[in-house]
Amino acid sequence: MYRRPALIVIIPLLVASACGALPFPSSPSGAAAHKELVVAAAADLTPAFNEIGVLFEEQTGINVVFNFGSSGQLAQQIERGAPFDLFYAANKSFIEALNDKGLVITDTMEVYAQGRITIWTRHDSPLQPARVEDLRDPVYQRIAIANPEHAPYGQAAQEALERAGVWDAVQPRLVFGENVAQTLTLADTGNVDAAIVALSLSVQSNGKWNLIPAELHPDHPLLQMAAVVAGTQREAEARQFIAFVNSAQGHAIMKKYGFILPGEIVSR
Repeated sequence: MYRRPALIVIIPLLVASACGALPFPSSPSGAAAHKELVVAAAADLTPAFNEIGVLFEEQTGINVVFNFGSSGQLAQQIERGAPFDLFYAANKSFIEALNDKGLVITDTMEVYAQGRITIWTRHDSPLQPARVEDLRDPVYQRIAIANPEHAPYGQAAQEALERAGVWDAVQPRLVFGENVAQTLTLADTGNVDAAIVALSLSVQSNGKWNLIPAELHPDHPLLQMAAVVAGTQREAEARQFIAFVNSAQGHAIMKKYGFILPGEIVSR
C-alpha cells in the first residue's frame, strides 16, 4: 500500500529547451507559428532531446520548444488543454490513456525507447551503494526517488525497492522529487545521500552510479511511448520530429544516453 514518506523536499527545477525555455506554453501566433513545435517530454529525456532538438532545427528550420516534466503531470496538462503538439512519455500507459480519451492521434503512437534506473551518489560522497539492498543501511539517512504517484521512474524505483525487500525499511527516509530530473538534483545538491534516477541522466552527470537490474521492476519496464497530440496545428512538423528521433542520427544520440532502442527491447 502506498504511503506518503515522512519527509518531502521540493526544489524548483527550471529546464531549458534546446531552443528556449517555456514553463507552460501559450498558443503560438503570427507568421512563425507554423514553424514552432511544442514538445512535452519526460524529464529523463532532457539531455538527449536537447541534443536532438538542436540538430532537428538545423536540418529542418523548425524551432522546437521542450517542456520537460513527469509524464503524469504532462498528461494531466494535455487533458486540461495545454497546447502541446507532441508528447514523449516515459511510460506507454499515459499515451494509451490519452488515446482512449481521443486526445492523441492513434496512428502516431509508438514505443521509441526503453529506460533503465540506477542508484546514484555524488562523486565526493564516501557512499556508493552497489545494490538496491544496500539502501537498507541507516547510513543512507535520506534517499530520493521520483514521486511514484505520477512519475514512471518513481514507480520503477518503488517496485525495485519492494522486490529487493527494503521498501519498509527505507520508506521513512524517502524524499520525493516531482520528476526524475529533480530527483537527481536533490542528490547532486546534497539534500539526500542517494537517489534512484534514470540511466540517461546518470551517464551525463559527474556522480557515481550503479545500474539496477531490470528484473527488479518487471511491472514497470519503462517502455517509453510518443504520440502527436490531437488537434495540433503542426501535425506535419510533429510527425517530422518523430521520424527524426527514429532516424540513425536520433538513435545514435538516444543510445549515447543509455536508452534501449525499439529493435533491442525484449520485455513487453
